[in-house]
Amino acid sequence: MGEEPIGIQTLRRHHPLVIEGMGGYDTRDPSRVAAMIIEQLEIHWATHPPKKPILLVTQGDPYEEKGISAITRAIADNLAIQRLLIFLDPNIADYHSKHADRYKVISEIPYSALTHSLQTQRREALEQITDRVEAHLCRKNSRRLREGKEVLRDYYRDFALLQEITKIGCKQICGTITIAHTSADLDDYSVSSFYRVGLELGLIDAADVVAFPAV
Repeated sequence: MGEEPIGIQTLRRHHPLVIEGMGGYDTRDPSRVAAMIIEQLEIHWATHPPKKPILLVTQGDPYEEKGISAITRAIADNLAIQRLLIFLDPNIADYHSKHADRYKVISEIPYSALTHSLQTQRREALEQITDRVEAHLCRKNSRRLREGKEVLRDYYRDFALLQEITKIGCKQICGTITIAHTSADLDDYSVSSFYRVGLELGLIDAADVVAFPAV
């Protein structure tokens, strides 16, 4: 058994924080959204204090002035924490790593290394996650067809798997995680809406999730 990749060694020494939400089409002020998330995180951590330094885990979003990439930058700055990047391997999406925002990133993990780690620690989890993502995708596409819409693009599957395996893999590696949403109302046809997968499988606890305040 070989030595763990440097990125996973780095992750293991930290408490992972994952932020989920809309991309650049989010029209809200990212600084204001970040401040609201931080307020909820501080309340959460007052009763569930992290035992290790916090590391903000990002999933390859390119930098944009609005949405998730701007929000995660603001959170990293305000909490004075560094970031770790998890990206899709080139054979899945050759543009993903190339365009990823690397602001304050101290280490990187390819998706393949994270899936390998997950399979090593919990062999059945990868198949369970994949099956559940595909089931959600099938239901969403059936509903879209009934509504006279086109089915979701093929990349939704890849990015939904990236999202769920990032969170579940981080929790398996670190033993703990904090997940925060950037909105109280996630579009059911967004990649973020697949957050239910980890919860349904019992691989993420509801207590790990910090909800965005309803406004």
